[in-house]
Amino acid sequence: MTVIATVFLPLLGAVAAGLFGRVIGARGAQIVTTGLLVMAAVSAALVFDRVALGGQTETVILADWIRSGGLDLSWALKVDTLTAVMLVVVTWVSAAVHLYSIGYMAHDPSIPRFHAYLSLFTFAMLMLVTADNLVQLFFGWEGVGLASYLLIGFWYEKPSASAAAIKAFIVNRVGDFAFLLGIFGLFALFGTIGLDAIFAAAAAKAGVTTTVLGLKVNAITVCCLLLFVGAMGKSAQLGLHTWLPDAMEGPTPVSALIHAATMVTAGVFLVARMSPLFELSDAALAVVTVVGAATAIFAATIGCVQNDIKRIIAYSTCSQLGYMFFALGVSAYQAAIFHLMTHAFFKALLFLAAGSVIHAMSDEQDIRRMGGIWKHVKVTWALMWVGSLALAGIPFFAGYYSKDIILEAAWAAGTPVGQIAYWVGILAAVLTAFYSWRLLLLTFHGRPRADEQVMAHVHESPAVMIVPLLFLGAGAMFAGWIGYDLFVGPASHDFWGRALTVADIHPALDNAHHVPGWVALMPTVAAAGGIAVAYLLYVFAPALPGILARTFPALHRFLLNKWYFDELYDAVLIRPAFRLGRGLWKGGDGALIDGLGPDGVAATSMRMGRKVAATETGYLFHYAFAMLIGVAGLVTWYMAIKN
Repeated sequence: MTVIATVFLPLLGAVAAGLFGRVIGARGAQIVTTGLLVMAAVSAALVFDRVALGGQTETVILADWIRSGGLDLSWALKVDTLTAVMLVVVTWVSAAVHLYSIGYMAHDPSIPRFHAYLSLFTFAMLMLVTADNLVQLFFGWEGVGLASYLLIGFWYEKPSASAAAIKAFIVNRVGDFAFLLGIFGLFALFGTIGLDAIFAAAAAKAGVTTTVLGLKVNAITVCCLLLFVGAMGKSAQLGLHTWLPDAMEGPTPVSALIHAATMVTAGVFLVARMSPLFELSDAALAVVTVVGAATAIFAATIGCVQNDIKRIIAYSTCSQLGYMFFALGVSAYQAAIFHLMTHAFFKALLFLAAGSVIHAMSDEQDIRRMGGIWKHVKVTWALMWVGSLALAGIPFFAGYYSKDIILEAAWAAGTPVGQIAYWVGILAAVLTAFYSWRLLLLTFHGRPRADEQVMAHVHESPAVMIVPLLFLGAGAMFAGWIGYDLFVGPASHDFWGRALTVADIHPALDNAHHVPGWVALMPTVAAAGGIAVAYLLYVFAPALPGILARTFPALHRFLLNKWYFDELYDAVLIRPAFRLGRGLWKGGDGALIDGLGPDGVAATSMRMGRKVAATETGYLFHYAFAMLIGVAGLVTWYMAIKN
């Protein structure tokens, strides 16, 4: 019952606030949804204790669902250690976001709708992580896509918010199409889409080949790559990442929920869940590693020059997801989920602390218009430091334990792509520390750069916003230390059990504990170097960033414009699609189909009608003349037949 309560209490809150919001009012919607989320979080903790710590995995069958031909599916909740970890992460962070939203959205006119969407988002993610089969997983997958669309475009009166919501929805459809093809491929290969049945038969299908574009390729590799493309869309990996920064158009609590615990973690969870298949394809694992490493460094370079406080943190999320994926690619699934867990705490903390800053600065988000406010928002300032220390991987905060083990595992994998991922990850660690301290220094320190009127109203957030920050801050400080032994340490094999599969030929995580000392020390040195550069540029030589931007204008514009991915897609995909659509509309539909079809027939009939109507003059001699002409014609025709 605790599993059912964990999953369905958020849905109950969404229904109550969404359908009965006008009856219970804004305060009632806040109390109901937040209270039910807290109850779900408590239930998730009980599930974690029983399943992850007690080893009592279970599958709870709720109802028969689909019976069609050879497809026989039940609606069931699969609960193992991986599920239990995700239940805790999703519900705890979501409960904190719900509580924070009571203060942050206090003056919004649509509070019941907002809290209904938040709870719906949480329910969809919980359905995803408890899925017993791929169709049920896809239901949750699409549910988080729908909820993200609703939340990103929550302020639909703003054209930019509506555009961002549509962009997120469309970009994710690309990945979702590949995910569907992957599901179809697995059904064709295994004759089932039940997860346990697929995993049991995976080894027997390892050598099966299929033909793709005239080439014979391994069938499991093809299916894994299709699933990974789906994961790229949800988790904003390089190429399908463009929706994530624009998602900042939604309210700040939405950003925290998307980036920390729900949508973007779905792709990481999917690859980890399907580890029995990925372990049979070194090619698929290599692709995951390369894409993850490329995303980590790509997003980090952009974060270094952004000026919107939320966009900096958004690109940080994109970069950290890259770390998780190259951990998956070197078969360190445990390390990837460990970083997912710690990242959920410190990234939610950073976003909600950024929201506290925006709240204090009268909705200002540009860090160039801030500065010198730390004395006015001391709690927010301290917690932002905690989140940044965890993000940068400074000992002994949460990120230090989880990010370092990822880098060590990449090195210990002993593969070329693993080595590349390690060094790319080290460079990304330098940039991560740099942009984190750039944000801190420009936001809180130095001289005030905001208008005097804004500075006069800078104030700390209310307790209802600070309490969730304190909770998340505790996670950012201690989650890594508490979880290390269970997730990636000596107890990890017993802890994970059969929830994750790692082949004997992929001992990256086991070897990670025996890497040379300099390999383990390098991430901390990299972080310290990035912090030092940030102090040099923004404290000791504040004129230097402007000089560098003017000296290397092309590079600065390239990074500021996000590597021109949006412009590239606009030129290659969007404009041609618009031109094609307009051509088919005007030339095909308008001129050809309508012109020769309904519109043409109607126009011809009207012209003929007008000509016939013109003969109806109302004069008797005209009608007499027409009759005479008719009689003459009939006589002529008759005589012609006789002759």
